Amino acid sequence: MKQAIKNNADSQQRRDFLRISTIFGLAFAAGLLKPSDVFAAEWQAKAFEAKSLQDAFAALGAGSPTVSADIVIGAPDIAENGAVVPVSVSSKAANTEYIAILIEKNPNAMSAAFNIPEGTEASVSTRVKVGETSNVHALVKADGKWLVASKEIKVTLGGCGG
Repeated sequence: MKQAIKNNADSQQRRDFLRISTIFGLAFAAGLLKPSDVFAAEWQAKAFEAKSLQDAFAALGAGSPTVSADIVIGAPDIAENGAVVPVSVSSKAANTEYIAILIEKNPNAMSAAFNIPEGTEASVSTRVKVGETSNVHALVKADGKWLVASKEIKVTLGGCGG
């Protein structure tokens, strides 16, 4: 009896997968969906390969962003293990369209980037590596302006090979 229930559940999962795959396939074929609508936004290789904050800002077109109190970084003051540091960023700035997390002393400054769709809450959360005690910067694009906020995280055990 248990085997029959398990087989029925497996069959249902396969049918659901085939149904969803067919719908997406038809939507792509009809031109209703583009891969960029479903998958990650354009890869910003230059920004992610940047060794310094200024290089990352330049690669993104941010220039010299303005410090803003509308951006809140949630992260621990002290991280015992720099390999997995939880970081959240929320923006109260109107029309936030982009949020990036940059770590000043990491080998590559930019750690994460998120496109924020119009009409959604401008809040993201992830885990990043922090190689050593460093400032973490949240870079936000809102209303065509670049804003930034910073927070220092002290690391007791490095996350980038330390």
